[in-house]
Amino acid sequence: MDKVTIYTDGACSGNPGPGGWGCVLLYRQYRKEASGAEPMTTNNRMELTAAIEALRLLKRPCIVELYTDSAYLCNAFEQKWLKKWQKNNWKTAAGKDVENRDLWETLISLCAIQSVEFHKVKGHADNVENNRCDELARAAIKARISANQTE
Repeated sequence: MDKVTIYTDGACSGNPGPGGWGCVLLYRQYRKEASGAEPMTTNNRMELTAAIEALRLLKRPCIVELYTDSAYLCNAFEQKWLKKWQKNNWKTAAGKDVENRDLWETLISLCAIQSVEFHKVKGHADNVENNRCDELARAAIKARISANQTE
């Protein structure tokens, strides 16, 4: 299988508020960037959306190294939160409904196609690609706000 490196980030202007996501996919000498925005969302939803949209860009099963600054996203896989939530019928340890279940289920189905390993990076630090994802997400928010003001 081909190996792809993915960087993702989500951002929100207010939480909740207008939100954006960005991703960078690296494969051999190729680079693909993508981004998008939502008018009213949360930062966590945008972090998940960035990973989902990046994985959707893959045309066939791959070995994926996915880098994120989201502890929420990374820990859900690495610390087996998702397995526990599913076992508990999508309830947290406190008995509350798991937030963003719709996105988690979509992400799980995409990860069943790909071989994904999640890596946590420090946000807003020296990781060039993570910083680029943040730029893409924030630009998408600005574009969405501008589009809404002209409608």
